[in-house]
Amino acid sequence: MLGGFPLSLLAFVLIVTMTAVGVGTLVIWVGVPVLLLLTQVIYGFAALERKWIGAMLGVQIPTPYRERTGSVLQKWRQQLVDPQTWRNFGYLLLAFPLSVIEFPLAIAGAIILPIGIWVLPFIASLHAQLASAMLGPNTTAQLSERAQRLQASRARGVDAAEAERRRIERDLHDGAQQRLVAVAMGLGRAQKKFDADPDGAKVLVGEALADAKLAVSELRDLARGIYPAVLGDRGLDAALSSLAAKCPVPVNVRVTVEPRPPAAVESTAYFIVGESLTNVAKYAGASQVTVKVWREDRPSGDLVVVEVTDDGQGGAVFQAGGGLAGLADRAATIDGVMTVVSPIGGPTVIRADLPCTW
Repeated sequence: MLGGFPLSLLAFVLIVTMTAVGVGTLVIWVGVPVLLLLTQVIYGFAALERKWIGAMLGVQIPTPYRERTGSVLQKWRQQLVDPQTWRNFGYLLLAFPLSVIEFPLAIAGAIILPIGIWVLPFIASLHAQLASAMLGPNTTAQLSERAQRLQASRARGVDAAEAERRRIERDLHDGAQQRLVAVAMGLGRAQKKFDADPDGAKVLVGEALADAKLAVSELRDLARGIYPAVLGDRGLDAALSSLAAKCPVPVNVRVTVEPRPPAAVESTAYFIVGESLTNVAKYAGASQVTVKVWREDRPSGDLVVVEVTDDGQGGAVFQAGGGLAGLADRAATIDGVMTVVSPIGGPTVIRADLPCTW
């Protein structure tokens, strides 16, 4: 409290003075750069307050800012309409009279022991709660933004599921269904020849048997494309090692995800790695690939992080309807985020952050 008083005093004097000068000279445009600088001062002092409270009171306040794009004036306009700017402004103005009260209390607490033992910690706790409420993320806005993001991700997930359904239907129609129709026709022709031409019937039965084996193989491949058996039985480590063994490019796999994540997370991670390795083999011209999958504990919940790195030629980008966009849509169905960093000349890094709860 003793150390916070000078900081609050400096912030109050600067903000009030710059506000008065900026608004007073706005009509002649001199106030524009002054007010532009004022917003930076507000954000700077708010950041100092967070660090100060974290160091002195042990309360960590997350930074709630959003990314801003465009020119300097466009970014300034985005700051002006951001509610967090005005919450910072209000806190810094309110903090000064509070710090004046806290300063005499701190002096008294240094002399009168009961005040220092019981009153000051209570006042400090209230100060930390006020700072968290005004300088930290707006819970309502966060929930609203998360709801919008989930709604968008669910819509993308529905589209991805519909595209997958059409692919499965097409594969069934063009593959196994045609094989099974051929089996039925062959067996029907063989049945008619059993008495009159046994040798011809045997040939037809043999052809039907071959078609049946092909149909089973195609159905097995289709089922593996939906959810591979090795993934369900033995988990990500074994499933990704199986993918790596089939890749023509040498792949180094490191998986540390214990305890085992939910099935939706495992399947998403599996298909992201599988598609990435396919792309590497087709387009990257790489000599080495590294696949790393690990678990991270974060305040918002556990994550499974998937990272595929190759030393190829780079240049991979998201394209509408492309494989990478499809993987991003698949990740979005569980509120995951996928990023691609692929400068020309490489290396290419594909990363997916997949929450274990959504």
